[in-house]
Amino acid sequence: MATKLPRKNDARSVRARQEALGLAGAVTDADLEPYARAAEAVTGVAVLPVSVAQLQVSLGEYELSAAGDVVETGRTGEDVVVPLAHTEGGLTASLQRGAKAVAESGGFRTHVIADRITRASCFVCKSTGDALTLARWIEGEAESMREFLRAADVPELSKHAVLREVKTHVVGPMCHVLWRFTTGDAVGANMMTRNAYALNMAYVLPGAPVEVERAILEANMGGDKKPSFEYFQQGHGKTVVAETTLTAEAIRRVLRTTREDLEDLAWAGTHGAVASGMQSVSFTPASAVAAIFAATGQDLGMVGTSSMAHGVEHRVGDGLHVSIRFPGLEVGTVGGGTTLPHARAWLELMGCAGPGKVYRLAQIVAAAALALEISASAAMATAGSENFFRAHFERGGMR
Repeated sequence: MATKLPRKNDARSVRARQEALGLAGAVTDADLEPYARAAEAVTGVAVLPVSVAQLQVSLGEYELSAAGDVVETGRTGEDVVVPLAHTEGGLTASLQRGAKAVAESGGFRTHVIADRITRASCFVCKSTGDALTLARWIEGEAESMREFLRAADVPELSKHAVLREVKTHVVGPMCHVLWRFTTGDAVGANMMTRNAYALNMAYVLPGAPVEVERAILEANMGGDKKPSFEYFQQGHGKTVVAETTLTAEAIRRVLRTTREDLEDLAWAGTHGAVASGMQSVSFTPASAVAAIFAATGQDLGMVGTSSMAHGVEHRVGDGLHVSIRFPGLEVGTVGGGTTLPHARAWLELMGCAGPGKVYRLAQIVAAAALALEISASAAMATAGSENFFRAHFERGGMR
């Protein structure tokens, strides 16, 4: 049997794990104290190269209204530097090429549409009839539940996670409940988990008009950390759209393709997505989303939901308007991994560190992903997709 490793994060336990595993050098040289607050059984670090790309973006300035609506209060055009932590050959060069074509076409424009994050609970009843009765009762109690969370003097609850809506779905004896929150500048998964648990155990179970056999905090109705139709349609995190209108000259000279070839690719790709049952209509947004997430201390598990996207294009004059909608960008600028030294530095570079910056970060992620979509699509649209092949052959590492 292997030697049991200590699990604590004190200095002695960290050294014991390193010595038992024979680790040294770059893996263990870093000061691990800041990381010990972010994860369990910290033993070393993994270092990724971080490259940067430059984007020209018209960014909206947004506030959340008392009702929970995202309201645009201003707009500024900026040149933004974006950090990309990855080992994917060609990614940064391709993203930068897309950004150049967009800059020469007037830049990106981004919009935050909505802000909601959802915990999908479930109450198992004795019958479908009881589940329907419970669903109607829960939906009618939404305002009282909001007051319950506001007034409760319980240390475990978060005052930053505000309950906005309650949605129910009955199947068999199960009453699924989607608790929809806003969580300020944090991603909010932990905040809403605490508040949803309190609603389940301290409000619904004691007050339910029918007998509930079991309460489940997360029952997969939403699709936490994975693509789902519910989140693709209703959103989860920040819902953001990025757009641009590419000029014919930028398409020809920078992207080295034609509008017609891009339209043909979009036609084939959309039908391919439908045929496969893909929960997206896009090309490769996860690469850009993951690279920015890794650099800025976001929860990497949330790339699964955050990279869901719906890209569209149509002719405008002799150019091509392209846009991409991200229904569920789960980003934060406070808490979690954003407090780590490297993450804080890269967030500061983008002007996205700390409170009041989360909508800015979400827009930059969307613009960067659209830059990559444009360039990768252009490479695939060439005859036989030769440019796409050559980029991966020349920059793909081992041959």
